[in-house]
Amino acid sequence: MHFPSTFTDRMHRLLGPGYDAFLDALQQAPPVSVRLNPAKTTATPSLPRVPWATHGYYLPERPAFTLDPLLHAGAYYVQEASSMFLEQALKQSIDLQQPLRVLDLCGAPGGKSTQLACLLSADSLLVSNEVIRSRASILAENVTKWGSGNVLVTSNDPRDFGRLPDFFDVMVVDAPCSGEGMFRKDPQAVSEWSEENVKLCAQRQQRILSDVWEALKPGGTLIYSTCTWNEQENEENMAWLAVQEQAESVHLELQPEWGVQPSQQQGVAGYRFYPHRVQGEGFFICVIRKGGEAPAAEYGRSSKKKYKLTQAGKKEQALVQDWLLHPKRYIGLQHNEVLSALPASLFEAADDIYQHLYVLYAGTEVAEVKGKKLKPLQGLALSQHLNKAAFATADLDLEQALRYLRKEHISLGSSGSDWVLLQYKNIPLGWAKQVGSRMNNYYPKEWRIRMDLPQELPVFDLLDI
Repeated sequence: MHFPSTFTDRMHRLLGPGYDAFLDALQQAPPVSVRLNPAKTTATPSLPRVPWATHGYYLPERPAFTLDPLLHAGAYYVQEASSMFLEQALKQSIDLQQPLRVLDLCGAPGGKSTQLACLLSADSLLVSNEVIRSRASILAENVTKWGSGNVLVTSNDPRDFGRLPDFFDVMVVDAPCSGEGMFRKDPQAVSEWSEENVKLCAQRQQRILSDVWEALKPGGTLIYSTCTWNEQENEENMAWLAVQEQAESVHLELQPEWGVQPSQQQGVAGYRFYPHRVQGEGFFICVIRKGGEAPAAEYGRSSKKKYKLTQAGKKEQALVQDWLLHPKRYIGLQHNEVLSALPASLFEAADDIYQHLYVLYAGTEVAEVKGKKLKPLQGLALSQHLNKAAFATADLDLEQALRYLRKEHISLGSSGSDWVLLQYKNIPLGWAKQVGSRMNNYYPKEWRIRMDLPQELPVFDLLDI
């Protein structure tokens, strides 16, 4: 792999004696890592751990993830190890026991959003945003599969968040960048790289930060990251923001064995990940705190406010009363024929989001209501809060599960007339409807597996390794 001379000259200056080891690392195959969903599995695989992430593991090689039903069930997420350092940035700078309003501004495809959902308290609201609508749909799919229930997926330009001044306690901005850290994973990134593109990315990042800064509360925390190494998109941007907004740098503690390289510019601390020092891809992260003190949280309802969200009627809510664990914790919402559930404590904040932003998905989509007939929805099947005892269940073997995920016909050799929750290794995959001896497949067609199944299915069970 050959790199532009302007890139190699800069990296030689940054790394000095470590430059040759850096170049050697770029010629090696990238490591493969996953992060488990602790709400869906308590497995502890016999695999090397990602040292800065509680539920992160390295795999010896890259399997055919598409052919593992547990991925589609939201039991784990395939995430690059360096980016999992978000856990340390959060834990070391924020009280995660408190109810928080958190924005993941550039959320697609969902790695950081699903990690945030694991780390935040149940009374926290996560707004996961993606400006590109097609990518926002992928984000909504992955958030749904993770099943947390306290996430709103939006598709808005960063400037739209200026309509919500002083709203968020925490912002995560994984900014679009020149992608230097992805060179060994994506050779196309090398061909698209140029010094001019670096400058354009740095300018765009400044615009993004300026657009959303007003929505961060005084005293709130910004976590900024990129997958690139140049100073313009990293340290220089953070120093610029700190000076312009009089923000304070937050220093993080590092373990020497992690191999993370600290940096500093104009008193702002940053943290760099190089492939010859860490088992991961190129990454930069920085934490700064907005000046001022956070105002007291006001999460109560206003009697004068005109709400945009529509609460479901008592009759409709009673129909699904037993479908979620601890149903009294939720408030039912209805949009057309879709009944959703949202933690009651988040109603006010969620309504503010609906007042000002475009929302694709919110909470847990529970059911489609048509008169007295109910159709359970995929969001419910994959919810961490599903009450499985309310439904008939059936466990599938690997071939059956994959055929279900391909939206093909499956047969369980049974008969009846009822909704059935289909599972793989006791983790829900979705719904089917038993109609006599026929089983109707209700897996979402837009999610279905499109690759052909091999004659011999791969033996890969992450949770049993």
